Amino acid sequence: MTERPVVKRTARAILLEGDTAPRMILIKRTKPGQAPYWITPGGGMEPEDATVVEALYREVDEELGAKVTDVVPAFVDTVPHPDESAEGAGGAGPAGASAGAGAGAGAGAGAGAGVKVQHFFVCRLASMDLTRRHGPEVDEPCGEYDVVSVPFTREGIASVEVVPPSLRAYLDANIEGVLALLADDLG
Repeated sequence: MTERPVVKRTARAILLEGDTAPRMILIKRTKPGQAPYWITPGGGMEPEDATVVEALYREVDEELGAKVTDVVPAFVDTVPHPDESAEGAGGAGPAGASAGAGAGAGAGAGAGAGVKVQHFFVCRLASMDLTRRHGPEVDEPCGEYDVVSVPFTREGIASVEVVPPSLRAYLDANIEGVLALLADDLG
């Protein structure tokens, strides 16, 4: 099997607040004519981002006016990357996100097509000021971007349509493991 070129990398936050009953911060996306879906804060690397983690900090600041701490890699998802013209300027959407459901799924999965590598990091919310939000999602929105939080439990995650499905499945199978990534004794 030949390797496919990585044509896009993203950084996304599995962003938790609170210690005793943690909640996960999500963005509810509502686009005209589509059912709502929920995404983790984050987005694509930009040329000014020296690392994927730098992209994470920038994206969380843009989308939430937030600062994060205790950033730990948690999950990597590789999906076929559709043609940029088909994906649109916003990047993540239910069609593109559902490509993570299985190998070869989604548009652009033809031979020689590139892939998008999505890096998911578990991290703690240090502060958030929604009045500081900026960037394309705020300046030129395509639909609505509502910041919500859900209990970081299997029931809480199942209560919303988290995309991509591979992340939803990972979280369902690994709630305890994700919380352990933020334990004081991790090192």
